[in-house]
This record gives sequence, structure tokens and C-alpha cells, in this order.
Amino acid sequence: MAKNRKLGKPTDQRLAMLKCQSTDVILHGKIQTTLARAKEVKSIVDSIIALAVKEKDNYEMVDVKVVRAKLDANGRKEMTKVTSKNGKEYLKVVKEEVTEKRQKDMPTRLNARRKMMRKLNKVKDEKGNNIDLPSKLFNEIAPKYEGRVGGYTRIIKLGQRRGDGAESVILELV
Repeated sequence: MAKNRKLGKPTDQRLAMLKCQSTDVILHGKIQTTLARAKEVKSIVDSIIALAVKEKDNYEMVDVKVVRAKLDANGRKEMTKVTSKNGKEYLKVVKEEVTEKRQKDMPTRLNARRKMMRKLNKVKDEKGNNIDLPSKLFNEIAPKYEGRVGGYTRIIKLGQRRGDGAESVILELV
């Protein structure tokens, strides 16, 4: 007896498809797919969210020294004129050293973040900036499901799809 469904695809294609659909469920909250695919993706997404709920508060705040460019009132970098050894002048950015508080993941949370990234794709927004899905899971989704034990997703049946008659469903976060 097979552990998981083959879904009529070779292993590499099947795993890539499941990874993409899992990413879409976390990112958008719901997807429309077939029943067999939804059942596979549901187990993956539920395990990822359970991991996020378990590790959401497992971090410590640390002070970090950051050296960055000093900004003026308009938000531009401050520049100073500097003379080089051979007598030429050039502009140099003024630096400032600041102490910031940042979250530092504990080892188990770091391991959970790595497990999540193994099952999710990297995503960019409309402007081309990277979206940190593990942070979204820890900060937005996990607090929502904190008191819940399992059952983070639901499958809503839509009926048969035109063309091939496959059972079409919506998989969404509860």
C-alpha cells in the first residue's frame, strides 16, 4: 500500500506541484484544485501550520549593533567631502552605529523554519521583493490557530469539472 497518492505524475513533478500548491494556500488562503490533490496538499499544509503554532513564541530579543548610512531630514544619505592621498576630492557616505533589538530564533524554531522552507517555494510580491513565508506563518497564521488542535484547512466540494469530470474542490484555511 502506497503512503501517498501518485496523482498520475512522476515523483519530481508531483513533489514540485504539491510544493507550489502548498505555497499558494499559505500565501492566498485558498486554492481550487482536484479532490485527490487537495487531500495531499491538506496534509502538508496542516503539518506546516502545526509546526508554526508549536514554535511561534520560541525566540529571544537580542541587541544588535548596526552600522548604516546616516539620513538627513528628507531621507537621503548624508555625504561629506573627503580628500584622498593624491589630493583628489570625493564624496563619502556618513555612517552611524545604532543598537537595535531583533528577534533571534531559538534552535528548534530555526529548525522549524528550515522544515517549512523545504516544503514551500520562495515567493516575490508585485514589486519584486521577497516574501518571508515562515515569518508570515509565525506572525500571522499561527496566532490565529493558537487554541486549535489540528484541522487548520477545509475542503469544499464544487462538483465535477467540465472536460474530464474530475471532482473539483476548494482547499482553504479555516
